[in-house]
Amino acid sequence: MQEPFRMGGVDVRAGQRLTIDLPVAPLQTHAEMAMPVQVLHGTRPGPRLFVSAAMHGDEINGVEIISRLLQRIPFRRLRGTLIAVPVVNVYGFINQSRYLPDRRDLNRFFPGSEKGSLASRLAWLFMQEIVAHCTHGIDLHTGSNHRSNLPQIRADMKNPETCRLAQAFGAPVMLNAVLRDGSLREAVSKRGVPMLLYEAGEALRFDEISIRVGVQGILAVMRTIGMLPVSRRQRVFVEPLLARSSTWVRAPISGIFRTPIALGRHVQAQSGMGTIGDPFGEDTVAVLAPADGLVIGRLHLPLVYQGDALFHLARFDETADVEGALEAFEADLERQADADPFD
Repeated sequence: MQEPFRMGGVDVRAGQRLTIDLPVAPLQTHAEMAMPVQVLHGTRPGPRLFVSAAMHGDEINGVEIISRLLQRIPFRRLRGTLIAVPVVNVYGFINQSRYLPDRRDLNRFFPGSEKGSLASRLAWLFMQEIVAHCTHGIDLHTGSNHRSNLPQIRADMKNPETCRLAQAFGAPVMLNAVLRDGSLREAVSKRGVPMLLYEAGEALRFDEISIRVGVQGILAVMRTIGMLPVSRRQRVFVEPLLARSSTWVRAPISGIFRTPIALGRHVQAQSGMGTIGDPFGEDTVAVLAPADGLVIGRLHLPLVYQGDALFHLARFDETADVEGALEAFEADLERQADADPFD
């Protein structure tokens, strides 16, 4: 039997599933605010995994992923502890905003400070009450500012354990992403905790494919690290595509952007990706791909300024069968749509 798990002054017994509200700064109305956390503390020892979402308050895809994940966990078979934090930035979530009330981006203030700004205090709370207790982590995000992302894992692929978990997650694309100053991923990395960042979908929208990939991916990671039993159903494993680099395609001029290019499209260098013109349909300029690559992110808003990011391209080795890998991934996802992961 595991020892009790303590969070926010509350003890969670082995075999207990409990929701804990971690107090944060009250509203100006004197109403209390809290970061809701659900702890699933298995009866047997094992890894401790946190899964978090809505670090940016408008990125709600991850909230639904965690909701569905919690419904599918066979709690009696769980080893170790799952810490689910569906809404980290509770202020932004309520206001349907990416930011905190002070307009700060929470994911640039880690590891935080107990006596700093609101962003620093919230980051500090997350590090002390969540990360400090965990051996692994998964943070869920979406595209921002009217952009959507193809399901992808961003992580330090130079770390063997992190790379192993990224492959197990099974998103169609993996990016060896650099650590951003002040990000949760940087702070967690400094503690030596392997962590994945899952990017998929668009802010303030549920995307069914992105949600399903996220749920299946987290379950796969939990099996890989020994928190859940391996499924008896034979899965056709599709090797994720590991991008060697990525690049942004930016608007050459300001105007109205028109494009037929969808997420998951493979483009060739100097091929046309769309046009930008004025409201009269004149003075049109073509948008060209700067290199061969797979579209893993794209802008949906047609109104752009010069320099705006229009597309995010992942670049692969010349030998990679990008289109074939994506087709295999989509077929595998369809096969598993209604399957019980523990059959």
